[in-house]
Parts: sequence; structure tokens; C-alpha cells
Amino acid sequence: MHFLSEVLENYVEQHTEEEPELLRELNRETHLKVLRPRMLSGHFQGRLLSLLSKLMAPRYILEIGTYTGYSALCMAEGLQKDGELHTIDINEELYDLQRKYFDRSDYGEQIKQHTGDALDIIPTLNINFDLVFIDADKPNYPRYFDLVLDKMNKGGIILSDNVLWSGKVVEEVKPDDKNTLALLKYNKKLREDPRVETVLLPVRDGLTISRVV
Repeated sequence: MHFLSEVLENYVEQHTEEEPELLRELNRETHLKVLRPRMLSGHFQGRLLSLLSKLMAPRYILEIGTYTGYSALCMAEGLQKDGELHTIDINEELYDLQRKYFDRSDYGEQIKQHTGDALDIIPTLNINFDLVFIDADKPNYPRYFDLVLDKMNKGGIILSDNVLWSGKVVEEVKPDDKNTLALLKYNKKLREDPRVETVLLPVRDGLTISRVV
């Protein structure tokens, strides 16, 4: 589902900071070689992630759901000089593609890849994070959120992607639609959790910004 007309989407991109050449190449290769390229953050959302990261200047970033590495590279643009970005993905087949682009960037040594189940990996990271991006399997969003919240610095930001789920969150939900049901519960959880203040932005497929209070 497109929440804006194609004409408006094109206008938005044309009046947003240009997509860096390295990310343009990664965007192209993802669409040519990788399944479900719609999962890529893309130009507009990528520039938003970059700008948010630059505004925060985080020392430690955690990403849950690397895919081909586009969003990680965007957020890495705001890292402090001695900062690190830890990114987790369960698909080991994408590891080499991610690494190729990470190493071509200015942030290769700062980006740490983890392959496996994020529910197992997150508890092993003895780090307090300033910025977290949740963009993995939807039924586990509440568990990821609770795990990372205990590892957040006060004032830190948790970003949650795909929270509108192509508009299905406002449609009649089928009983077997686990992803939509999970996101409905998750969105309600974020709105009601006193530990964060939350704004849901209708950006692309929905992006929630939650600030740890």
C-alpha cells in the first residue's frame, strides 16, 4: 500500500538530501539479487535515519534486522568517532553482502555484525545503547523492545519499523494474521508504556519513535 501518491512520493524524494552513491549501489544490488527488496529502507527513510542519528550523535547503536545493511550504513553516519553499531540478522547468507558494503564505507571498523537469533544475542551485549532500530520479525517486537529497554541510556531512542504494515492495522484482521495482530498489540504497548514517550510517523510503512524517559 502506498500512503502517498506516486507523484507525491517522487516530490518528497526530490526535496530530500540526495542518496549517497554507495547506498545507491547497494539499493540497486539488493533489487537485482536479493529476495523481498521491499524490505530495504530506501532513499527517503534512509535519509531520515541518517539525520536522526546525526542529531543524536550516538556512541552505541543497535539494529535488530540487518537485511542487506542499508539502514545500518545510514545510522552509522551519525556515530561518534569511537562509537560502534551492532547489527543482528538471522540470515547468514546475507553476511558477505553486508560486509562488502560496510567495508567500502567510512564506518566499516565501527560496524559489528552478529548472526543468529536476536533474542539470544541481545542479552550477551554488555552495552548501553543510545539508538536502537527494530526491523525484524513482527511477532517478537514486544520481546525485542523489553530486552533493549533495559540496555538503553536515558533519553535514548528506539525506532520501530513497519508499524502500519501496509495499512492492515486499520483493516479487519484475519484470525491467522499473526504479523498484524502482533503489531496491533505492539503499537498499543508503546502508546501505554510509561517508560517511553512515543510518536508514530506515517513514514513509508510506519515508523515509531520512542524516547526513553
